Amino acid sequence: MNFSQRTLDFLFENRLHDDKAWFAEHKEEYRQKVLAPFGELLTELAPTMEKIDPSIICDPKKISRIYKDARYSHDSVFRDEVWYNFSRCVGSDVSPTFYIVIGRGKLEYGCGYYAAPAAAMQAMRDMIIADDPTALAALAAYKKQKIFKLNGDKFKRERYGEYSEEKRDWLNRRNIFLSYSTADKDIIFDPLLYKHIAGDFKKIVPIYRLLRNVEVESRPRTGKDKG
Repeated sequence: MNFSQRTLDFLFENRLHDDKAWFAEHKEEYRQKVLAPFGELLTELAPTMEKIDPSIICDPKKISRIYKDARYSHDSVFRDEVWYNFSRCVGSDVSPTFYIVIGRGKLEYGCGYYAAPAAAMQAMRDMIIADDPTALAALAAYKKQKIFKLNGDKFKRERYGEYSEEKRDWLNRRNIFLSYSTADKDIIFDPLLYKHIAGDFKKIVPIYRLLRNVEVESRPRTGKDKG
């Protein structure tokens, strides 16, 4: 089973109706057209993700809810996309993660932070400036691949003028993530999509390792850590 036009059509139509009663009547379609192929994709990717990081959680039951959070959304009930975060701590916005999103007529996947803590970003900058081996490996991996684009809000005024343009592209960001997006149906509906994603994820493992180290370095030190 793989994503199909029915997957994209259901997400679009459900958002268009934006009605709980309509969704209740078509919930089985949601399971079959969206959750089932997404869950199978995650299962196929699980061995690769385990090799990247044995602590990564890969559980189809943790695919995002299609309902919006009523506390923050007053104009609509449903999303037109669903996603999965391959993080160590599912549901956390402050840990680096691989991710996949399907909806809005496209597929997107990548790696990074949804909302990076300021301490983590400063730790990353410190490692890049110090030419830490992990940081150098991450920059080299990004330069070598041609799939993912570096994203994340930047400072309003550019800083770190004394460093190379390559480093400044990382140093001047307030948040950071890599993403690849496509509306190519041949790619989205490919039965071997998991192989494409697995291969692409492997290309940016050094970047994930940098962000994992950054997370550790930015944690507050406890008495036990100091000892």
